Amino acid sequence: MDIVLLVKSIAGLSVILGILLFLFLYSPSKKKEDKKGSKKKHYTTPTPPQPKTDWDSLAKVIRSKKSTPQELGEALDLILKYHGTIPKKLGIRVNPEFDKYSEVILRLCRHPNTNKDLIINFDKELEKRNPEYVKEINDSLTKGLNSRGV
Repeated sequence: MDIVLLVKSIAGLSVILGILLFLFLYSPSKKKEDKKGSKKKHYTTPTPPQPKTDWDSLAKVIRSKKSTPQELGEALDLILKYHGTIPKKLGIRVNPEFDKYSEVILRLCRHPNTNKDLIINFDKELEKRNPEYVKEINDSLTKGLNSRGV
């Protein structure tokens, strides 16, 4: 009696499996969509690549001696847009994150393709967004301009 029940169970499960496979492979709504979709062709214009906005990518542009003034300006704008606020000071000490901003100012001042407009605009905007760091930003700017060796 146990073998008969086992055989009937296997047969029933096989039938259910067959029905499920049939429903999975044959989907009438899918075929209708495919026929409609084949008549109309949708052409999409490729979207321009989005600029990378992470800190490392932007700093890499500023570190590169081959960057043009336009690339420098775009990188500085993106730094101000996405990373323009320096974390608050730790009491009277500067936040360790400020070192990244100081490096950008130094590298910008020493870059062969920089100009006074890029430096001044970045300095003013960074000071406006971070008023508690004005002294430190000015110190970094002075160090950068003095290191140019004009």
